[in-house]
Amino acid sequence: MPELPEVEIIVRHLREVLNGRRIVRAQLVRAGLAPQVSPLSFARNLKNARVEDVSRRGKNILIRFDNGRTLITHLRMTGQFVLVESEAQPVVHTHAMFWLDNRMKVFFTDQRHFGWMTIVKTAAERQTQGLSKLGAEPLEVDFTAESLHATLRRSRRAIKLFLLDQTKVAGLGNIYVVEALFRAGIAPQARAHTISRPKAQRLRDAIVNVLTEAIGKGSTIDSDGLSGRTYVGGEFESYWRVYDREGEPCIVCLTPIKRTRQGQRSTYYCPRCQRR
Repeated sequence: MPELPEVEIIVRHLREVLNGRRIVRAQLVRAGLAPQVSPLSFARNLKNARVEDVSRRGKNILIRFDNGRTLITHLRMTGQFVLVESEAQPVVHTHAMFWLDNRMKVFFTDQRHFGWMTIVKTAAERQTQGLSKLGAEPLEVDFTAESLHATLRRSRRAIKLFLLDQTKVAGLGNIYVVEALFRAGIAPQARAHTISRPKAQRLRDAIVNVLTEAIGKGSTIDSDGLSGRTYVGGEFESYWRVYDREGEPCIVCLTPIKRTRQGQRSTYYCPRCQRR
């Protein structure tokens, strides 16, 4: 599933080609993509609406229009936005189509049908299900060591599971949590409430740094225009320090990297560098 860096990269692509553009026509091809909006309402709400901004909240993509509406999209496993010429025919697994005022068209495709869309009033978007309970944005200025430490102190969960909880920190996923914990020197099994203030500072800095680096290096997306395909060998994979490196020597101390299971997901860590 795309994590914060992947979604941020797609948002930046979308912003470049959509900002200021008007949606001439919109079609919801598969009703299940937006179950809270009828296909007729979907088309009516977006027809002739001009894109004012594209942004991200957690792993959600928010496209705001000048008519006071916001299109919220979650890519889930295989959702993609694809920019094509207006004459192009729908590609396989196309679930929504948007005709732009510059003779271009955007397809939303989703091979596994897990993606999700809805249209809400912009003024109430933060109260929308899926957004209302999201935690702090790790790349915003208010994500500080102090705020993180205060939240950690209220939880007895393992630190890795804590960080994967979207109500605590928005946008983090398995890869970047594993990498951040290694950089911070914190064992993934450590209980959140036991993390000291200095460790919280290291953890906050590690989270910000690993996300920023992933975005800067193209993360794990092979992107051609908007047709980004997730997890197909992006540059950041070559910079992983522990993720998917079970049995390989730690880059710091040469101890073999271990793998365990937490919350039905693989956790990679160095048993020497990462202490509880």
